[in-house]
Amino acid sequence: MKKKIAIIGAGIAGLTLANLIKKNSDFEFMLYEKEESLSLDDGFGIQLSTNSVSILNKIDFNKVDPKDIFHPTAIDFFTIKNEKICDLEISKFNTEYSKYTTLKRSTLIEFLKDEIYIQHLRFGKRIKEVTELKGKVLIKFHDNTNDLVDYVVGADGIFSNTRSFFEKKKNQPSFKKAIAIRLILKTKHNLDINEKNISLFMGSNLHLVIYPINKKNELNLACIIRDKKYDPDNIKSLIERRLLTQNPNLEDLFKGDLKSWPLYSSSKALPSSNKKVFYIGDAFNGFLPTLAQGAGQSIESAYELFNLIKDENLDASNVYFTTRSERTKIVRRRSNFNFFAFHFSSSFMQKIRNFFLKFLVKKKYFIKSYLGTVYKS
Repeated sequence: MKKKIAIIGAGIAGLTLANLIKKNSDFEFMLYEKEESLSLDDGFGIQLSTNSVSILNKIDFNKVDPKDIFHPTAIDFFTIKNEKICDLEISKFNTEYSKYTTLKRSTLIEFLKDEIYIQHLRFGKRIKEVTELKGKVLIKFHDNTNDLVDYVVGADGIFSNTRSFFEKKKNQPSFKKAIAIRLILKTKHNLDINEKNISLFMGSNLHLVIYPINKKNELNLACIIRDKKYDPDNIKSLIERRLLTQNPNLEDLFKGDLKSWPLYSSSKALPSSNKKVFYIGDAFNGFLPTLAQGAGQSIESAYELFNLIKDENLDASNVYFTTRSERTKIVRRRSNFNFFAFHFSSSFMQKIRNFFLKFLVKKKYFIKSYLGTVYKS
């Protein structure tokens, strides 16, 4: 008899798992989303290193229109004054078929939803109750529908509602006292940057990233500013106080439609208390965006879990948690370190960081151990 899987959450992690199941197995599955539609807002871009692109290619990501994606070859490091420090070649991790890729999040969601939208995706589904029934899990939803499944996969983000129904131990994300701001640029304005690369500007208690997201000359801007509270009504004031005082010439960058949110991350990963329940993506661990691995780790975790379920591994719960935890520790440590190093407030510490950065980007061993371990396919 076919195994049945309920995936809770139609973000990148849930949609990736759904596609892997549909294209590579005969399992039955349904994807449940609490919202009434998929979020296809063009408001921000994402970066996919080779580890995630190689997985997506297994579900035909290589067929996405080349005009809708971009392959930057390097990261250019700058001071907040737009003074170049050094550059790091990231194309060295590319293969013939898997290349570092940037794109709009909506482009990836559109691609992932195509194969499962009609038959395997249900909207407006909020869990009301869960019970065990004859070795399976019965999920009851608020709209009086239900599903009896062999496995439940929580893919509903860092504030996972699925966890609240199955776990007694809380895994509450922590506010990092920082605000993320994003918008799409149509021009680089007066910045002295290479529009084909990822440009990283480091200032006091903040950093700014600009990168191409397609071949239509659109650039994604992401700015992280440290602040003790999130006030969505005063984002422009925050930019003026914290960023423009360091470089007034950046003012024109922020005249578009700004999107903002508070930054949260998970301090640790907790195992599932039920061997029939798994967590992927941010529901397993939410990362800071300072290593650009949020989407990549969502894709990786979906692939790891899929392989264990497909092979009917009898110890899938323990193997998945052990493997994913070790991977998570590596990414979390590097993300947290970048969050620390990018934001030095002392000009003396900034100079020391910049000096060592120039030195380290030339060392193959360091680059391989720091990034290669993360970017591995």
